[in-house]
Amino acid sequence: MDYSTPAIKNILLLDSEGKRVAVKYFDHEDWPNITTQTAFEKSVFTKTSRTAARGEAEIGMFDGYIVVYKFIADLHFYVTGGDDENELILVTVLQAFFDAVSLLLRSQVEKKTVLENLDLVLLTLDEIVDGGIVLETDSTIIAGRVAMRGADSDIPLSEQTISQAFANAKEQLARSLLK
Repeated sequence: MDYSTPAIKNILLLDSEGKRVAVKYFDHEDWPNITTQTAFEKSVFTKTSRTAARGEAEIGMFDGYIVVYKFIADLHFYVTGGDDENELILVTVLQAFFDAVSLLLRSQVEKKTVLENLDLVLLTLDEIVDGGIVLETDSTIIAGRVAMRGADSDIPLSEQTISQAFANAKEQLARSLLK
């Protein structure tokens, strides 16, 4: 039997016109440049925009990839995996992304609010998936890390998020300058 780690190909957050709001590609062989990426985004958006994926996530097969998607207000959330990927894992990643963004934006998940807090949304993507490998799917943990709640300087550098590491470095620099 061949076992492998689940791999995410990309996570897309598009607006109601199919334009990018926040995207992260982990497979640069399939989408090596911006042209191929936007063509894929347009294709997926066109095929899904008329569906009613407002309540629960929908699953579809597009261009040889499994795509799970969910819509809220004027935003379309997508997670893509290979054709042999487990749909439940993809749905779990999609739900984690959606729920973490919802927690961080205090349930005001709409394009305007997302653009105003784009840094939080991009950090959320980084906390969920790294290099296509799923790191975390608990939305409260993800939102807590992104918001840096409970950030201690005692946390080893290898376990800190980028924002926590920068905050720690900034704090240490400020202390050394004040001495």
